[in-house]
Amino acid sequence: MGGTAGFAVVVFGGLGGVVAYLAGVVGLREVRRLRRVGVPVRALVRERVPAPEDRASPPRPLLQFETEDGRVVEVFSPVPSTPRHPLPDGGYVPLRYDPADPRQVLVEGRERRPLEYGFVALGLSMVLIALVLAVVVL
Repeated sequence: MGGTAGFAVVVFGGLGGVVAYLAGVVGLREVRRLRRVGVPVRALVRERVPAPEDRASPPRPLLQFETEDGRVVEVFSPVPSTPRHPLPDGGYVPLRYDPADPRQVLVEGRERRPLEYGFVALGLSMVLIALVLAVVVL
């Protein structure tokens, strides 16, 4: 598989790896930032009725909380409700919000760091594979 096809595989594999790596790094940085500067609050979980165009499965509930300056903010949960970690309607969850942009939230204990590390590892793997293919094929 040399020539143009091999070059395309190397380029697209390498670019895809870079994108996955950067997505993981940005996600991890955002988690660290919110843990550092985020204001801790308890948020009320509110179930929402999914619209026909909603494709999220399972649908993410709404989280409602009050900021330090008294504003009531309602955001979609960054994590879904699962049987292992339910977000029951009417329940409360601890979260941290960015005081500069209260729509940026982090549900405490549900940071999904393994997912971000997975993106980093996948991205690095794809870049390394693309480099090996570039040396072997091209």
